[in-house]
Amino acid sequence: MSIEQLHFLVAEDHDFQRKTLVRILTALGAKRISEAGDGKAALGVFAAAQPPVDIIISDLEMPGMDGMEFMRHVGEADRPVSVILSSALDAALISSVEAMTQAYGITLLGAASKPVTQDKLRGLIEKFAPPKPRAPRQAAPAIPLDEMRRGLKAGEFEPFFQPKVSMADGTVTGAEALARWRHPRMGLVAPYAFIPAMESAGLIDDLTWVILEKAATRCREWVGRGQQLTVSVNLSLKSLEEPGLAERITDRVAAQGLDPKYLVLEITESAAMTDVGKALENLTRLRMKRFALSIDDYGTGYSSMQQLSRIPFSELKIDQSFVFSAVEKAASKVILSSSLEMARKLGLKAVAEGVETRTHWNLLQGLGCDIAQGYFIAKPMDAAAFEDWALQWLPPE
Repeated sequence: MSIEQLHFLVAEDHDFQRKTLVRILTALGAKRISEAGDGKAALGVFAAAQPPVDIIISDLEMPGMDGMEFMRHVGEADRPVSVILSSALDAALISSVEAMTQAYGITLLGAASKPVTQDKLRGLIEKFAPPKPRAPRQAAPAIPLDEMRRGLKAGEFEPFFQPKVSMADGTVTGAEALARWRHPRMGLVAPYAFIPAMESAGLIDDLTWVILEKAATRCREWVGRGQQLTVSVNLSLKSLEEPGLAERITDRVAAQGLDPKYLVLEITESAAMTDVGKALENLTRLRMKRFALSIDDYGTGYSSMQQLSRIPFSELKIDQSFVFSAVEKAASKVILSSSLEMARKLGLKAVAEGVETRTHWNLLQGLGCDIAQGYFIAKPMDAAAFEDWALQWLPPE
């Protein structure tokens, strides 16, 4: 869409600055511009505007309803709109508000420090893209628990494999095993349709054992063909509370003929905190048996440093949210860089999730990340497709 077709709403309590923004927009070719002197008035304009507002340019410090509260109400309205923040606040504060708007589901074009210039505003407006029609999210099918039990017994659940590759030379190092259900009537069922129900009903451990055994079998076949690939399997939160878990895993993997060093067990930060004593016993025993341990979603919990100091992890898996935000946010890039440096000093392999673009890849490669995983490399796929993909994969040049 050209700027002439867009409807702008300028929310700014300072009359001179509001008029200045309107003049800049007019000079850029805007034909539809609405104004408001505070958040409450802006919300009224936004709700009644015809045609709907495409881009909101909002100050943060306004009397009455400030810009942050205004953004919250805009997000709750669940109407497609893009926002440009205009503020003289400190960059760190603006960064926090940017994260807040994204949490409210608002498309953020960026922030312009005051005084806003024509070139800066033009650059942000050029990032606007018409909202795509929202496809209604499919509700998780109401699958009876008895049907899930039947599927488990019938062997219908299987691992799909998302590749993990070395950032140093692009070689495939392994894959994460992710549960899928090949239902005889519904076809391939995604995990959101059965994981929550299984967790609530106490079936998640049964699923974990199925995925672990099948993934171990596949990995043994890869190693037998001379492919030194690892496979990662998620341990459920409740599993770590079970006495004897380490022995059960060791026996199951041995029954599949796989050397434990090829199996990576991923544990989320919160999972490792369920019962500290039992978790530490199980995890330490597993490391003694030469299984690799990965702290999953690193950075999303509240005790990451403590977890690393008391659990013998061999791998640190950085949450995708840090990868996404590090491209544009200096603070996130510092956190990401520091996490990678810490992993190196602790002798841990660093794995980055959510590598979805070449920009993500280049950033992580420059920061010295060891392993990448994400859609830029490949989506999860069944075992046969993964094996074909691994033979054809060409690293980014």
